[in-house]
Amino acid sequence: MARMTSDTAEPRITFAAPEPVSLRALFWKIAPATSIVALFVLWEVMARSGVFTPYLLPPFSVVAQRVVADVLSGDFFINAAYTLYRALAGFSIAAVLAIVIGISMTQFKLIRWFFDPLLSVGFPMPKVAFLPVFMLWLGAYDASKITLIAFASFFAIAVNTVAGTQSVDRFLLWSARSLGCSQRKLLWSVILPAAMPQILTGLQIAMPLALIVTIVTEMLMGGIGLGGEMIRAQRFADSIGVFSGIIQIGFTGAVVIFGLRWARRHLLSWHEEAKH
Repeated sequence: MARMTSDTAEPRITFAAPEPVSLRALFWKIAPATSIVALFVLWEVMARSGVFTPYLLPPFSVVAQRVVADVLSGDFFINAAYTLYRALAGFSIAAVLAIVIGISMTQFKLIRWFFDPLLSVGFPMPKVAFLPVFMLWLGAYDASKITLIAFASFFAIAVNTVAGTQSVDRFLLWSARSLGCSQRKLLWSVILPAAMPQILTGLQIAMPLALIVTIVTEMLMGGIGLGGEMIRAQRFADSIGVFSGIIQIGFTGAVVIFGLRWARRHLLSWHEEAKH
């Protein structure tokens, strides 16, 4: 009996080997953290050198132990939750109002006539100066804090929204109108996507302002929160607690800022800037 043979060899599945990460690429990935590490090392050296007393500048290692203790006890998460609640509440209110008013200013002359002088005067004004007014109207609780945070965040978002909406390519608008696009569809399909990078820039500017105003109001008015806990440590001459509060505030702010950057990358994945 003849033995069956096959002229075609059985195909083999091969997998491409992962490209090795070069030392240069690895360096640039960890480079942003080197300045922070260098700052902490310099802090530790200066505190241990005897130039400063432990009260004026406690060592970083001691402050780090306090931070870890606050994290393990849950105090950090409670204070951070209150601070983020106030900051995000005020920021969200400002974002909704500022985007709606900013877009309306470019669509209706009457609205632009009314709000343009207010934006011009209010944008460079120090918003914290209005804290006594809001406390007089709303009391010394979260209502006045959130109102001031929204007030401080509003102007940066509104100005960038107006700038982004006005910079939309007129040829895009003419082309959409020539194809029979209604004004409502033109707004949602052309104007908003084209102005989105500038609007997100306004949001990225306003978010740190919201956090700064939140910390300042907590320091001035007290209450649970990162700012309130930090000023409480200062009143009891707890310098380690003060520096621990600085690190906790910085870490919380960094998490929020990186979150906004991540959201921007995903919202603008279709945009030209995502290629860079």
